[in-house]
Amino acid sequence: MGAWLCFEDEAGQGLRPPKGRTWGRRGHTPVVRVTAAGTKRVSMAALICTKAGHRPRLIHRIRLDRGPAKGRRKGFTETDYARLLDAAHQQLGGPIGWYG
Repeated sequence: MGAWLCFEDEAGQGLRPPKGRTWGRRGHTPVVRVTAAGTKRVSMAALICTKAGHRPRLIHRIRLDRGPAKGRRKGFTETDYARLLDAAHQQLGGPIGWYG
C-alpha cells in the first residue's frame, strides 16, 4: 500500500516529590526544592513510524497538567490524539496506518 506504519504509546509521570523521612536534625525542617512547582503531571504521547526504504520517524507531543480541575482528564484527550495523528500525516507526507 505504500503507507507509513505507526505504533503509538502514551506515558505519564506525576511530578510531586514523594513524602519521606530525612536524616535532618529534629526541629529543623529540610527544604526540598521542586523545579516543576506549578506542574502536577506531565504526559507524553508518541508515534514511531516506519516505511520500507525510509528512515524511521518519531513524532511526539507533551501535555502538562498544571493544577486541580475537577472533571478534567490528566492524560491525553481524543482531541489531543487527533492533533497528533494530523501532525504525523502532515510531516510524513503520505497515508498512515497506526497501531496503538
